[in-house]
Amino acid sequence: MTIETLRIPTPDGPADAFAAFPDDGQRHPGVLMYPDGFGVRPVLRDMAGELARHGYYVLVPNFLHRHGPAPVIDLPEHIGAETRPQVMAQLMPLIQAHTTDRVLRDADAYLRFLTGRTEVASGPVGVTGYCIGGLLAMRTAAAHPGQVAAVAAFHAPVGADGPGLFAGLTAQVHLGHAEGDLTPEALAELNHDLDAAGVDHTSEIYPGTAHGFTMADTDAFSASGLRRHWDRLLPLLQPLKSRAAGPR
Repeated sequence: MTIETLRIPTPDGPADAFAAFPDDGQRHPGVLMYPDGFGVRPVLRDMAGELARHGYYVLVPNFLHRHGPAPVIDLPEHIGAETRPQVMAQLMPLIQAHTTDRVLRDADAYLRFLTGRTEVASGPVGVTGYCIGGLLAMRTAAAHPGQVAAVAAFHAPVGADGPGLFAGLTAQVHLGHAEGDLTPEALAELNHDLDAAGVDHTSEIYPGTAHGFTMADTDAFSASGLRRHWDRLLPLLQPLKSRAAGPR
């Protein structure tokens, strides 16, 4: 497997990023992976590498690139209860400044870059994201209905944009919610909105999980939640492989 450091041209300057992909000389389906609010760091490299080992070219951008290269603030090796408030106090103004206009400009640039890579097979791509990155993934898929065939969001505030977000979705969707983020009643309402919009989806609460359960460098980490995440994400992306991989 190869991990390559990259710079993606965007209308607001270059975004630092990295890609993980199989080192086999073949072309593989592309997946855009949005980090959580803590940004690009070793645990994201681990997750991108794991997905790449299943036969995907995984592009992970620093979506806060306007504030500098990742990590945009100093991060502890482990983000626990004692350090989280201070970390979030620094990051929240940067996340709040990442407006929908910025999200969509960047999404255009990320997808153009991803699909232009010689290592990426032609055809539609997948998008996945974590926490705020899950919302960015959903916005990206809704804005590019002909290009994104599968989208997943984990412990993400996908209801933040209201039901209007779902109207443009043609991708197959999986939403994995933390038990601490969503009540069964709220889940039923969200799923009703997805059904009403005609979205092909699965959407479920992962038992025994807290917000951030996929991230192994936080107190919220759940090993069973992460396994369930892979059990849902890999089948969602599998149809992207229907196009034959060929030489670069």
